[in-house]
Amino acid sequence: MASAEAQARRPQLQIRGAQSSSSILVNSCQRGNPMLPHIKGVAWEYADIVPDYQVGLSSGVLFLSLKYHRLHPEYIYTRIQKLAHMYTLRVLLILCDVSDHQPAIRELTKAAVIHRLVIMVAWSAEEGARYLETYKAFEQKPPDLIRARVGEDPMSILQSVLTQVRGINKADVLTLATRYHSFYDMVRQTPEQLLVLPGMGDRKARSLAQAFREPFRADGAKNEQKPAEASWEDALPDHFESLPEEEQLRIAMQLSMESS
Repeated sequence: MASAEAQARRPQLQIRGAQSSSSILVNSCQRGNPMLPHIKGVAWEYADIVPDYQVGLSSGVLFLSLKYHRLHPEYIYTRIQKLAHMYTLRVLLILCDVSDHQPAIRELTKAAVIHRLVIMVAWSAEEGARYLETYKAFEQKPPDLIRARVGEDPMSILQSVLTQVRGINKADVLTLATRYHSFYDMVRQTPEQLLVLPGMGDRKARSLAQAFREPFRADGAKNEQKPAEASWEDALPDHFESLPEEEQLRIAMQLSMESS
C-alpha cells in the first residue's frame, strides 16, 4: 500500500511543451526563420520546448543553416547537449544555403550518428517547411502507408523473393521466369547454367545458386546434435567393481589422465 502511494506521488517524466496538440510547436528562438511563412498545411504555434520544432509527442527537430554553422560551428553541439536523450525521433533539419556544403554535411553526419539523430537536408526554406508538415501530418499514421506492397500474383511474389538475393534485380527475375517453366526448375540450376542467361554475371549466378542451396535457418548447423564422445568410464574393465578400492582408484585416475 505504501509503495503504491509512493509511486503515485512520484513525478512523471514529461517533455516540456509536449501537450497533445494538432499544431507544430515552435521554439521562440526560431522567430524570423524563413521556413515559418511556408508552413501552411498544418497549424503552428510558439511553445516552451527544448528543440526548435516539435512535430509529435516523441518527435523533436533541430534546425541548422549551413551559413550560420560556418559562423558559429559550436552552436549545434550546444543544442544537441541540451536535447540530451529527449524524444524518440530526433531530427537534424539542415538548410543547405552554401555552395561548398560537402565538408559541413560530412561533419554533421558523424555528429548525427553519435547522438542518434536523423539528418534531413533541405535545399530551400519551402522544402524544409514541407518536411515539418509531413512529419506532423504523419504523426498518427500507421507504417502501412509507406510499407512496400507485394502483389498477390505469382510474378510479384517471385520478384519479392528473388530480389532479396544480393545483386538480383527485377530484370533478372523476368529473365529467369522467361527461361524456366517453374521455380523448381530454377532452383535446380548450377552457377554455370545460370551464367549463360543474359545479364547474369558470375557474381549474380553464384549468389543466386548459393541462396537456393543454403538452409532456411542460419543456425541449423549449430542445432544439429553431435555424436557423444566416448567417456573414460566406458573403458573400465568388466570386473572393475570387484577390484580392491585402491586398484579401482589407480585405474580410474590413469584412464582419466589418458582421455584428457
